[in-house]
Amino acid sequence: MEIIHIYHTNDVHSHLKRWPRIQNFLTSRRPYHEEAGEEFLLFDIGDFIDRWHPLSEATHGQGNIELLNKSGYTAVTIGNNEGINFPYEVLNHLYDNSDFDVLVANLYNSRKQHPSWLKPYKIYQTKGGTRIGVIGLTAHFSLLYELLGWKLTEPIEELNKWMKPLKDESDIIILLSHLGLNHDEQIAAEFPEIDVILGGHTHHTLPEGKCVGNTLLAGAGKHGRYVGHVTLQVHDREPISQQAQLYNVMELPAIPAEKVISKELFGRGKKLLNRKITTLKEELPYDPFQETELARILCQALREWCDADCAFINGGLILGPLSGTVTAYDLLTICPHPINPCKIKLTGRELKEVLLETKAESWPQRQIVGLGFRGSIMGVSVYNGITFK
Repeated sequence: MEIIHIYHTNDVHSHLKRWPRIQNFLTSRRPYHEEAGEEFLLFDIGDFIDRWHPLSEATHGQGNIELLNKSGYTAVTIGNNEGINFPYEVLNHLYDNSDFDVLVANLYNSRKQHPSWLKPYKIYQTKGGTRIGVIGLTAHFSLLYELLGWKLTEPIEELNKWMKPLKDESDIIILLSHLGLNHDEQIAAEFPEIDVILGGHTHHTLPEGKCVGNTLLAGAGKHGRYVGHVTLQVHDREPISQQAQLYNVMELPAIPAEKVISKELFGRGKKLLNRKITTLKEELPYDPFQETELARILCQALREWCDADCAFINGGLILGPLSGTVTAYDLLTICPHPINPCKIKLTGRELKEVLLETKAESWPQRQIVGLGFRGSIMGVSVYNGITFK
């Protein structure tokens, strides 16, 4: 009989306030299980990095990689925050100093080859000889990846391609899935040979896991609120039982000066971003319900960046004013959005319809949640290259 302990995190999004406690917990569990003669594996399921945090922004994610290294991760897959919120060269070198494996089967470079820093899957062998095949898949935002110079394939088609070698080389198969709960359920139904799916992307919380057929699904929410733990009992290299649980991080043992440590991580990033961008002679005020000069500057920059005929933004994108000496940290503070500029073609009729909608009385007060948006309201629309008569 073998007992295999699999710990997992997902969608931390650089919410590092709880990280000192998480790291202490994870680093204490490895020796605890190893002393009992049990196996220990640790995975992150993507979106660990998020550029709203000064450390992530200032170090281009390298500060996050240091944290994963110190915690002893076995392997990670990438989420859309790692995949589409960094330029090609930054992602291509993001894991240069990692002490763990990066597993993403459906990400290729423009030559349709897997980049050197990742593997589609890897086989881990226990002391008892049980072979654990682990494969990673990330969310299918193919157009955005393509614009950045990557090639992203459809996840389930890619999984189908790798299942034969996985089955041939493994006794147990684990999927690191940054695809979302609905896709995880579909995969579990279509690929019953997968024993465990560790999920993310949709921030789902499965306190005791969820079984679809013989496949156990697990998910640990978001922002480091939980750490997941799957326990497998294996007899003669065959899993005979599986169990999932979540640890509420705030109920884990506190560590000395944990608040100081998390503040130091924030302060380290802030210090690195404390470089002068410009000096303003007059303050640029902030008001999501008025067309401010600051919003006009952003909208004009958007149009120029996209080489578009016209542009518009919502005033709620900007979260504060600028005055005096402006640093890179100030810019991150007032606009911490990992939002990509988007250029689309519209007919005159379509454009008129869209613009009239942005003039609706209820538009500025509309509440916005999700998709990386850091504000809370839409705000007024601000235009460049557009006038109303």
